This record gives sequence, C-alpha cells and structure tokens, in this order.
Amino acid sequence: MTFTMEQAKAAFPDEVVTRAITRLITVPGLAGKVALITLDNGHDHTRPSTFGPQGLASLNAALDAAFAAEPAAIAVTGKPFVFAVGADLSGIEAISDPGLAREIAETGHTVFRRLTDSTIPTFAFVNGAAMGGGLELALACHYRTLSENPAAIAFPEVFLGLFPGWGGTQLLPNLIGPDAAVTVIVENALNQNKMLSVAKAAEFGIVDAVFPSADYLEQSLAWLAKVVRGEVTPARHEIDRGAGWDAAIARARSIVDGKTRGASPGAARAVELLELARTADLDTGYAAETDALAELLLDDTLRAGLYSFNLVNKRAKRPAGAPDKSLARPVTKVGVVGAGLMASQLALLFVRRLNVPVVLTDVDSERIDRGVSYVHGEIDKLVARKRVSPDGANRLKALVTGSLDKAAFADADFVIEAVFEEMGVKQQVFAELEQHVSPEAILATNTSSLSVSEMASKLAHPERVVGFHFFNPVAVLPLLEIVRGTQTDEASLATAFAVGKQLKKSCVLVKDAPAFVVNRLLLRFLGEVLNAVDEGTPFDVADRALDPLGLPMSPLTLMQLVGPAIALHVGETLNAAFPDRFGVSENLRRLVQSGKTAVWQWDSAGTATVDPEVAELWQQGEKPATGEQVRERALAAIAEEIRIMLDEGVVAEAQDIDLCLILGAGWPFWLGGITPYLDRAGVSERVNGKPFLAPGLASVPA
Repeated sequence: MTFTMEQAKAAFPDEVVTRAITRLITVPGLAGKVALITLDNGHDHTRPSTFGPQGLASLNAALDAAFAAEPAAIAVTGKPFVFAVGADLSGIEAISDPGLAREIAETGHTVFRRLTDSTIPTFAFVNGAAMGGGLELALACHYRTLSENPAAIAFPEVFLGLFPGWGGTQLLPNLIGPDAAVTVIVENALNQNKMLSVAKAAEFGIVDAVFPSADYLEQSLAWLAKVVRGEVTPARHEIDRGAGWDAAIARARSIVDGKTRGASPGAARAVELLELARTADLDTGYAAETDALAELLLDDTLRAGLYSFNLVNKRAKRPAGAPDKSLARPVTKVGVVGAGLMASQLALLFVRRLNVPVVLTDVDSERIDRGVSYVHGEIDKLVARKRVSPDGANRLKALVTGSLDKAAFADADFVIEAVFEEMGVKQQVFAELEQHVSPEAILATNTSSLSVSEMASKLAHPERVVGFHFFNPVAVLPLLEIVRGTQTDEASLATAFAVGKQLKKSCVLVKDAPAFVVNRLLLRFLGEVLNAVDEGTPFDVADRALDPLGLPMSPLTLMQLVGPAIALHVGETLNAAFPDRFGVSENLRRLVQSGKTAVWQWDSAGTATVDPEVAELWQQGEKPATGEQVRERALAAIAEEIRIMLDEGVVAEAQDIDLCLILGAGWPFWLGGITPYLDRAGVSERVNGKPFLAPGLASVPA
C-alpha cells in the first residue's frame, strides 16, 4: 500500500516535501545507464530532508521512472551535506486516526522494499547526515558508500520513545550482527542519542566503502561500476544466530531496563523486534514493525518524546523572554574568579568557545597554578582525541592565564565568579571586582540557589549583574539558567544570552527565585523521599519509588552525585524561603557532619547496599510507606511546586520547566520533561485542578 500524491497532501498538508528526482547518467565502464535518484526538499542543509507521505510518494514515483529505464544500477543520494534524516515528525504529531498511522507505517516499508527486492543492483550514496528513516533507506539498498563528512549517522528513535520502524530492526542485525545492532539502535540512542562516527559506521559494516567528500559522487559511481562488473564484492559479516544473538538480546534488555525502567514502550518494542529478526523473513519482520509502529504512533509516550524534541530543537533556540540580541555587547576578554574544579571547567569552556583571553584568579598562587594546569591538561586531552590540532592547542593554552591581582580584569567584558556558595563571600567578590572593571562589564554568578538581586544590591552598578547557572559536568550538560535580577538591564541580559549561545548552551530565562528551576524541583522530590526514609520507609523502597518514571538515576544516587553537603545547602536556602514546603532532614545534616558522601555502597558485582555507618546514624521513625505511596507523594509535590513556580513567573511557561529538566537533569525525552507525564497520570488535575498543557500538545489529539 502506498499513498497517491492527493492522499498524501490530504494526510500532511503542511509537509515540507522531499522531492526525489531521477536522472539517467553515463558511468565509464558500464554498458547501461545508472539511474541516480536525488533527494532534496528545496532547503539548505539547515533544514534536512525528511519523509512524510508526499515525500514517500515522490520517492515511489522516482523509483517507477528508474525501473522503467531498465538501468544497469539504481543509486540514491541526497542534497549537499544531507542524505535524509527520517520521518517528518511535525506531521506525526497531528495523527489521531489509527488507519492513517498504519498507512504511514506500511508505506515506508513498501517504498523502501522496492530497493531491497530489486533485481537491478541498488546503491545508497550516503553523502551527508543519515538518521532514522534516512538510514533505513540506505539499509534497504544492496550496497552503501559513505562520504567522510556526515555530521550525523544514527538511529535516534529509541531516544524519542519509538524504534526504527521502516525496516531498521530487521535489516541492521542481519547486516552487521545483533550485538552491533543493539549498540546502534538501543545503546547509542539511550546514551543521549550518541552519533556514529564515519569510522565506526565502516567498522560495523553499515557501509561498504568510504570516499573523500571532494569527489565523493564520482568515486562512488566508479566503485558502483566495479561492483556491477563483478570486480568488487563487498564483505559481509557472518551472523551468529545462536549464543551470540542470545547474548546481544540479553545486553539490550539490560540496557533498556537500566535506562528506562520499563517507562518507554518504544525501547521495549525495539528489543522484541531485534529478537524477532533472528529468524523472521522480511514479510514477517516488516509486518511486526508495522503493527508496533501503528500502535506507538498513537501512544502518548511517543507524543511526549516529540514534544521534547521540539523543545530542544526549537524552543531552546529561541528562548522565551530573551531581549533583542542587537543589544548585546561584544566580549573580548573573560575573567573567572576562583580556580577550583568548577571555575576551571568554566575557563576551559570559555576559551574553547569564545577563543578570547581568559584570566583565573584565586586567593593563592598554588590554586591558580592548579586551575591553569587543569585547563592546559584538558586541552592536551582534546589534542589526543584529535578534537583540537597541536597548533590550535598552543593558541588556546596561551589565552589562559592566572593572576592574584583582580586588576587583571580591568579590560574584561565578562567576569564570572565560582567561589564558595555563601552570600557574604560573593558580595565581597563583586565589590572587589567593581573597583577594577568598567561600569558595563558583566558580573555573572554561577550560584546554584542564592539570590542574584541580593548579591548585586550593594554595588554601584547592580544592573550589570546576571545569574549564569551551569550544570555539572559543564562540558556535558547543555542547560544554562540565565537569571535576571531585579535591576538587571536589557543590555546585560542580552549579552548574557549572546555569550550563552557562543558557549553552545541552551539558555532559559529564569526569574531570581530561590534555587531557580532545576535545583528547586530536584530538592522538592528529594525532600519527599528523604521524609519517607526519616519516617521509617526502607532506603531501597523509597529510592526505587520513582523507577516507573525512568529517570536517569534514583534520588539517593542523585544526592551522591550532587554531594550531600550541596543538597543540604540548597535545601536550607529553600527551607528559609518556603518553610511550609521544604524541610531540612536532620538525618541529612548528620550525614554531612559525619563526612559521608553517599547512602549506598556498591560491591564488585554492582549490588547496592546501605552503608552500615549511614544506617547507624540515620534515625528512622516507625511509619513506613510503600513505594507507590512515596511515588504519589513525590509526584504531587512536584506538580504543586511547578504550579507555584508558574504562578510566580519563575519561567514563562510549563514548556520551560520541561526544557530545564531535560537539558539540566537529563530527564528522558519520552517523559516529556515532567508535565506531560503529570497530565496523563492525572496528577496535575488531582493536585492543581487542571493540566499544565493544552490537549494535543504532548498527547494524541482528540
């Protein structure tokens, strides 16, 4: 079954259509012509080609023309820098008809399979980004070449709460083996959508040959001619359908269980389909993919994943409430106050992204030297990984210096402090800085919970102070909470957003409120878990209570990562501001005073048990709760806190809350951050009397 163009237009009227054009070309050494099909949506590489119903119909028509010409071979390629990046997700969001969902699933299989079943040799010339359905199109061909320059090669579907549904789960394991397929389809996707390098794609056997980008098409056609003439026979992996397949599926299940805890139907379906591919023919495998895809396309979990995708790829690029970027001032030199680990990470980020002089300062030379050495060492690691050239590394190192004298900041345009999290210390730092820097130089604070307005209150120019809250590890987590103080002016705020963009961070404008967004919400649900333990709930029951959400780590593991002392400090800040909702666990205080940094300890097999010394100091009551009771309590608390934050104007909309949790805390795409889950679980309605999001925004339209 395939769409006619009229049906396709009716199904997705707003589709950005990828046209497929067939040309017959002569290739030296071949008696017949080659039918070269080019995919192009009419936009440049910033709008990659995708497949909606009209795009599939166009490709089907192009294949009709190709087969009618009876060529020596058929090859498919893309526009400059892009092969194709999968299904048109914007159209999928509008689907509410089960019949249409099934037809889309079937059409992709039907059109792509024409290349697989062809008696004429078929080739994919992957000249650029190939993701999702684009990679499945390449797999549907008999042979594949790859350019040296693609920015993205991946199956991101499981990351979104879906699975490769146009042949990927059946073709890939039978081409490269089940274990490598598990890596590409499951493991990479659940590790923050990790991309394949060109070298890894070739090593796995996804492609048969790699050619330089400068004359990629010419070399691919010459290679095609050798294959057609029988001079080249690409190697194929021998597939282990016994113990090797068993081991791969067991590994896939372990990854999915560990990463999603059963919360992502798409991930579970991917594993089932990979298991089926061991014995199924294409008819059976494709039918199973179609059934599963048609079902998941109408699942709210997928809609939450698409909502997350739009937040990260659209809303994050146009931050709500950000000032006009024309107001931003240039930044030609950066100062970093402090030379500890966080400050050193910041210095590395600034010098790499802004490529301007960066000066660190601290209370003694030893600390400064250690901070500068850290930055230089990290640059050396980038050279070893070939991320920076040796000459480039030398230039970056020369830009990073240290000074005991804050007068070194006299010509800095942007100075950020990363010193001890205490208001008096930070106010003193800013007062000293103001004696040296120009009146327009931005003074930024990386505080995680303190008031930016209070920090600026004693300055002659409080209007240039802005919160610039990064998340640890700085190089990995993309969120930057930009905090506007009560007196922060538009130019300073615009400069902060411009710098954040240069740092390649996703910026969210946040009101100056205690602990801002991410830490406030994390401490609210952690507080409920700690309360439950204090009351007598076993540690493991309370810590596993939120597992059904599929969060990246349990609350007590998160507390270990953040550090109990920091959790206590932020909790005390929130308790001072909102004592009715944020308590301070005396057990947590005792834990910090004891010097312990974790509740759990792990043995060599990875089994977690409560540290006996922690169990000894923790004073529990006699009112244990079940995991379900703890979960309901924690979710109700989060729903209440989000509603209060929105009423306070901490962020513009619920979407910004979700964006912060996805990018700052690593909460899963398929959860939609948190508000779609709270809405569909009925928690929002029960706690606040109404949902956070409009119907259909992160759910199947009625």
